[in-house]
Amino acid sequence: MSLAANAQSKWLISETSSLSVKGSTNVNKFTCDIPNCDQDTLTIWKSAQGIRMSGSINPAVLSFDCHKAMMTRDLRKTLKAKKYPKLHIRFLSLNQLPELSGKPATINGQVEIEIAGIKKRYEIDYRISVDNDKMIHLLGSRDLNFSDFELTPPRKLAGMIKAKDQLIVEFNLNMKTI
Repeated sequence: MSLAANAQSKWLISETSSLSVKGSTNVNKFTCDIPNCDQDTLTIWKSAQGIRMSGSINPAVLSFDCHKAMMTRDLRKTLKAKKYPKLHIRFLSLNQLPELSGKPATINGQVEIEIAGIKKRYEIDYRISVDNDKMIHLLGSRDLNFSDFELTPPRKLAGMIKAKDQLIVEFNLNMKTI
């Protein structure tokens, strides 16, 4: 893919895109998944500031499934699902234009993550590739902490079981050029 000056590319995010959060407690590890994301469009264009992006995924906090009812309930409560029903991941920029081919390429960029009303910017590494059906796959992963968003990790049994502050957020976007 190559963009001329002021040209842009648009990618439609498929509902088959997903998000997961991985963490651990002092007892075990956990993974919480949102298996489907709302459709949205990512727009990529060259500017004087570099390669810019716009678009987001906004999964519902109540869509998280931690595969254990108590952990699912605790994560939703920790993320303040009633007051802040959605997470927001906004795509801001890339360090380079991706070469869309069957061979996965590594690029990085900036995202803004909003959890429980707190926004933070992060640099994120992506793997991008295209399959035989022309589906673009953008996989990203970022370590972050509950405390980054002024949240206290969940605790159970009078504090005997404590989630650690660090989480790994991973997303897998499946997109088509429009």
